Amino acid sequence: MKRIIYSCPYVPAEWIAAHGLQPSRIIPDPTKSSAPVGPVEGLCPYVRAFLNEAIADKQAGGVIMTTVCDQMRRGFDVLVRRCKVPSFLMNVPRTWQNFAAQRLYLDELRRLGRFLVRLGGKPPTPSSLAEVMLRYDAARNSIRTSRAYLSARQYAESIAAFGQDGPTPGGKIENRKSKIEIPPGLPLAIIGGPLTKGDFDIFDVVEQFGGRIVLDATETGERGICGPFDRRRLHEDPLAEFVNAYFGGIQDASRRPNSELYQWLAHELLAPAPGRGSSAQGPRLNGPRSGPVRGIIFRRYVWCDTWHAELQRLKEWTDLPVLDIDIAGDTETERHRWQNRIRAFLETLT
Repeated sequence: MKRIIYSCPYVPAEWIAAHGLQPSRIIPDPTKSSAPVGPVEGLCPYVRAFLNEAIADKQAGGVIMTTVCDQMRRGFDVLVRRCKVPSFLMNVPRTWQNFAAQRLYLDELRRLGRFLVRLGGKPPTPSSLAEVMLRYDAARNSIRTSRAYLSARQYAESIAAFGQDGPTPGGKIENRKSKIEIPPGLPLAIIGGPLTKGDFDIFDVVEQFGGRIVLDATETGERGICGPFDRRRLHEDPLAEFVNAYFGGIQDASRRPNSELYQWLAHELLAPAPGRGSSAQGPRLNGPRSGPVRGIIFRRYVWCDTWHAELQRLKEWTDLPVLDIDIAGDTETERHRWQNRIRAFLETLT
C-alpha cells in the first residue's frame, strides 16, 4: 500500500484511506543528520524538517502540501525541484464563511482524489467512504476520552500517532489499564503552530518546573483535530461532511476572519481539565474569563508572520499571562533559552 505523507490538518486522512492508500501525517524530526535540504535563508525550521523527511522517505508514494502556510507554499517549490516523488499542492481558502470558499475546498478534494487515482488509488463508493469515515471518527472520539488518563505528553503523542498511523483495526486506540497520577502543578495552555518531534519535550519541561499543560492548542494537538461527523449527513453526502468537519471544524490563525479561533479558545480555556469533552461540541462563549488555565505559552517560529501577528491580539483578548517563545531552530542554546523562560514564567505565577 502506497504511503501518502502530509502535515496539514486540513487534509482529510479518510479521503486518502478510502482510495486504498495509507495516509500518514508526519511529525518531522529536525535533528536527523541526513538533510537533503541545506540551509535556505528565511525558511521556517519546521518546513525545512518536513521537506527533509519528505525527500528522504523512500517509502513515500506521494506528498501533499497545502497553501494554509506561506512557508509551506514556498517549500512546495523546493520539493518539486529536489524530489522525484509525485507531489500535490492543495489550495485551502483563507476565508471560510461563504459558499464560494466551501465550494473551492470541495473542488480541491475532488482534484486531490484524481491525484490519488493517478498514484494507483481507486475512487471509493459512497458506502465505502462512509465506512472509513466512521472508523476514523470512532478513533478520534476514543482519543478525546483518553485525555482523562494520559499525561500531557502521552496525550499529545497519541494524537500524533493517530495522524501518522491511523486507527487500529477496531477503530479505537488502546486504552491503558489504569489511570495515571495527574501531577500537581499550575494548569497552562500551549498555543501555536505545529510541533516537531523534539518539541514534545516541552510538556516534560513544564511539569519539571511545576506546571502542567491542560490544553494543547498547537496545530499538532487538540486544535488540529477535526470536528465530529454528522452520521446522517455522512451517508447522504460524505464530501460535504468533510467540508463541515475539516474546513469548518478546524480553527487556525490563518483564517480570515479568525474569530472562530477565539471562540474555540474561550470554550477550551474554561473547560474542566483533564477529561474535557469534544471541543467541537458544547456552548460557545463570548470571551475569555478566569478559568482552569492560569497562563498561556505562545509558541511560534520566528519566520511565521501569521502567528507572530496573532500574539498582540491574543494578549489584548485574554487577561491571562502570556509567555511568547519564538523558535529559530533546534540547537542546545535554543533549548536552554526556552526552558529558562518557561521556568521563569512559572515562578511568576506561583
